[in-house]
Amino acid sequence: MKILHIDSSILAANSVSRGLTQALVDALQSKHGKTEVIRYDLAQQEIPHLSGEILGAAFTEQADWSELQRTEAARSEQLIGEFLAAEILIIGAPMYNFSIPSQLKAWIDRVAVAGRTFKYTENGPVGLAGGKKVYVVSSRGGVYSNEQGQQMDFQEDYLKTVLGFLGISDVQFIRAEGVAMGGDAREAALAAAKAAIAAA
Repeated sequence: MKILHIDSSILAANSVSRGLTQALVDALQSKHGKTEVIRYDLAQQEIPHLSGEILGAAFTEQADWSELQRTEAARSEQLIGEFLAAEILIIGAPMYNFSIPSQLKAWIDRVAVAGRTFKYTENGPVGLAGGKKVYVVSSRGGVYSNEQGQQMDFQEDYLKTVLGFLGISDVQFIRAEGVAMGGDAREAALAAAKAAIAAA
């Protein structure tokens, strides 16, 4: 079994999502036995955001690519290959300003590629990356699962939408929310997330 493990928190050892994604990897390895894990720490292994030059490689003859275009095309190819090969995808996605970290968006922009992970047809777009199980470890300082909070949640809905666009419908959110609301709320949030991990 191949697991692609992605962390996007910028908080290093102070990150809630990092501890939970590692606990989930450990639980899945214990459950499934031999696994191959590829891990990206997007705060340390930064993926450059798309630029006009990087994107321009798609519209330029390879012989005319700049050094940056060659480097980034190779990077994108590796990321897409690992994404397509993974049977399980674990994404650590803390909520930053009601959405996801820009580091995670940079990774998404590299793997959401027409002709590779989705295609356009006369009946609309079709995802090409199905057949995976995705766990999103979603950490939030406040509470956004209630009716009022959902109006400000552009984190989970975005991830569910983009993964669905790529053909992935088996997406499970493991949520730790309210972690900045005091000791009891934090402990309750972590306990709920750990219970969900144990049941994964």
